[in-house]
Amino acid sequence: MALEQCALLELTEALRSADGGELMRTLLLTMLQAMIEAEATAQVGADRHERSAARTAQRNGSRPKTVATTAGDLTVKIPKLRAESFFPCLLQPRRRIDVALHAVVMQAWVEGVSTRKVDDLVAALGVDSGISNSEVSRICGQLDTEVAAWRSRPLSSQAFPYLFLDAPYCHSRVGGAAHGKGGHVVSRAVVIATGVSADGRREVLGCQVGDSEDEVFWTEFLRWLGERGLGGVRLVISDSHAGLRKAITRTMQGAAWQRCRVHFMRNALAKAPKNQAEWVAAAIRTIFAQPDAASVRHQVETVACSLEHSLPDVARLLRDARADLTAFAGFPTAHWRKIWSTNPLERLNREVKRRTDVVGIFPDDNALLRLTSCVLMEATTNGRSPTAATCPRNP
Repeated sequence: MALEQCALLELTEALRSADGGELMRTLLLTMLQAMIEAEATAQVGADRHERSAARTAQRNGSRPKTVATTAGDLTVKIPKLRAESFFPCLLQPRRRIDVALHAVVMQAWVEGVSTRKVDDLVAALGVDSGISNSEVSRICGQLDTEVAAWRSRPLSSQAFPYLFLDAPYCHSRVGGAAHGKGGHVVSRAVVIATGVSADGRREVLGCQVGDSEDEVFWTEFLRWLGERGLGGVRLVISDSHAGLRKAITRTMQGAAWQRCRVHFMRNALAKAPKNQAEWVAAAIRTIFAQPDAASVRHQVETVACSLEHSLPDVARLLRDARADLTAFAGFPTAHWRKIWSTNPLERLNREVKRRTDVVGIFPDDNALLRLTSCVLMEATTNGRSPTAATCPRNP
């Protein structure tokens, strides 16, 4: 792979006059071109203009290819052969950027950086030609393999007595042609399932994109968790989605359902005048301030009676939701504060929303699911989801 004498003289002269940045570009370009030529020589069986019995092909000029590197854009010459094709193994077909920049683009996208800002970032790293939105999307599509492995991992190694379900909403394009063209933009629910194991460790079990009010969707999602080995669920904590309640009954026999107290409070206050909202909220909070299960259930009726005359709709809502609102009382008192609402998931939901809001409108559900899964994988890997200290042992 030795360089010719004239090439060495030219390189020496270039290095004398080059500044620091140009020096690196010149060195890298020379090395890349030399490696490409050496690989072409090995495939042809002879060097350029060399007569050899081992020759198996004839050169036929070359074609330029721009390679984006951390030292800037470099244009190398790819030798062409007459009777066969040649492409150097150190490059990849239809890929403009090197491995380091490839990783930078992926990480930036997962971190919630918009495709326009990714282009600015790549330019700042020395890639003068930048990178298009479509190329960012294509690169990030390579995350699918890792995402699929994470989403399909088995859950049978341990039981999860507590299962939290919640769904932040994002905008995605539905219908239309491939690549998100056409169709219409709708609000899509990103359902996130988080389990708490017997030792108190919290783990994100999976996520899916769909219509959170649809019983069919909820049923398929919970069955998918079951097929992956989810078991030992004793309590499901979520908002009061009609489809979800039916799906829980159908797929998780023996598990109780806890209606999130925060969402219930919002439903109750929506039925009360604004000037009475504060004392209605205070009255409902007394239900969750009781010392034991019997007192919790009795307090529901006490509060309903106090509201029955002035706010009959709120009183009726309390009585109808009594069993679901107080399901937490059937579990250890030390766990109550962590299982009577989906609030432990709010931080995770905010992180998902922070990343997805940068994108704005996703071209399809697959793109939305890819980014959400990456965020959840990162949160689990970095230990940013609640740890064993969140919920005491032995639920």
